[in-house]
Amino acid sequence: MNSGKHVARAGTFVPLLASLLLGVTALPVSQSNAQDYPSRQITLIVPSPAGGGTDTQARVLAPKLSQILGQTIVIDNRGGASGNIGAAAVAKAPADGYTLLAMISSHVINPYVLKSTPYELDRDFAMISRTVTAPGVLVGTPSLPAKNLTELMAYLKTGQGNMAFASGGKGSLSHLIVELFQREAGVKLLHVPYRGTHPAMHDVVGGQVALMVPDLSIALGQISGGQLRAFGVTGATRVAAAPEIPTIAEAGLPGFNAVQWFGLAAPAGTPPDIVKKLHAAVKEALNSPDVQQKYKDLAMSPEPSASPEEYAAFVRAEGLKWGKVVKDANIVAE
Repeated sequence: MNSGKHVARAGTFVPLLASLLLGVTALPVSQSNAQDYPSRQITLIVPSPAGGGTDTQARVLAPKLSQILGQTIVIDNRGGASGNIGAAAVAKAPADGYTLLAMISSHVINPYVLKSTPYELDRDFAMISRTVTAPGVLVGTPSLPAKNLTELMAYLKTGQGNMAFASGGKGSLSHLIVELFQREAGVKLLHVPYRGTHPAMHDVVGGQVALMVPDLSIALGQISGGQLRAFGVTGATRVAAAPEIPTIAEAGLPGFNAVQWFGLAAPAGTPPDIVKKLHAAVKEALNSPDVQQKYKDLAMSPEPSASPEEYAAFVRAEGLKWGKVVKDANIVAE
């Protein structure tokens, strides 16, 4: 009997003691995550092929982050499906801070224009920080009679010339920005989707299509060479790489602001102290004069989030913004 009672007491207290010890040790273990991290190589998955704007901006940031964190950062290009392939790979990775995603604007647009996505932003990712923004620029063929944005909007409202705009694809950011412009300006244009920005811009330069919104960095050469006419950059401020081009907001549509943005995310469940350490490293890297100069040369602006929470709120707001544009324009990607 006594032995039986003793065993019963042990069965009662051992789990209790174990749970108490677990609670006591939880905090030091959590703290050690950030202290020891990173202890090995980090993989940054870039959801686009090598050589494009998404890849280029990541390759500017990665070496500085590597220097700050004291570990090698390897870029793994996983292009395809508007960024979904790369995002899905990170969503399924271990939540230990050693696999990160180079986020792009498409990641918040895809759930609204595609039938399904292999991830849910709120469920599958721990947001770290926005990194840089890259404004687009509203450009047109030089044969247009309008010389500035005010004249362009007046001309478009006349309905002359069966005006059309090109984009890098149905449901792409270059498409949605023009849809937003049409709504704000009170005009209507015919959409001509292409398979990528470069063939679209080729036809605008050639005069087959009147307008489009490529990234400013892609169009600068044609603008300076007179092959394209710039009507305004899509961000809230002028860009140091082309200070002579006004913003769309100051040129005739107050409040207009729509840019391509990039950021970093980790798999959901990544320890908060590791997320905070990565956020601090991103801020330090983006505040480095050499990194800022490289982005300036690319017509991009470093814009780290104030905190991981602020970045998460930004991502949600961007989803709501573009979701409304998609719904209002009844856009369904093919």
